[in-house]
Amino acid sequence: MKYSKATNYALHTMLHLVSTAPEQLVSVHQLAELQKVSPTYLSKILTKLVKAGMIESTSGANGGYRLSRKNPDPSFLEIIHAIEGQASLFECSQNHNAGCLIQQVMVQAEEEMESFLNNKKMSELASQMKGANSL
Repeated sequence: MKYSKATNYALHTMLHLVSTAPEQLVSVHQLAELQKVSPTYLSKILTKLVKAGMIESTSGANGGYRLSRKNPDPSFLEIIHAIEGQASLFECSQNHNAGCLIQQVMVQAEEEMESFLNNKKMSELASQMKGANSL
C-alpha cells in the first residue's frame, strides 16, 4: 500500500501543529520550509485539511494555520481520509455476482488497518517527540 506524498506532508504538518501552542498561528511558508516543499503545493493540502475541519486558517499579514478547536486531537485515519478520500484500496477486477472472495479478504485487512489508524492520535506522537527532545 502506498499513500500519496500529499498524505505524507499532511501528516507531518498536523504533527507540527499539534506540537504548537493552540493559539499560535503558523504560516504556510513556515510549514513549507520545515518540509522543504513548495508553499503553493502545501497550500492545496492545507485547504483540504481546512475543509475537513481539522485546521483553521486566518488570512492577513499575521495570518496562518492552527488546529481546529473542534478537533484538537485528530487521528491518523481522519487526516488520511481528508487527503486521500475514503475509497477502498482494492477493487476486485473480476465479475462475481455473489461477491469476490479476494475482495472480502482485502476489505477485512483494510478495516483492521483503518481501526489501528483511527486509534492512533497525533497527540501521542507529539508527546513522544517532547519526551525524546527532553533527554
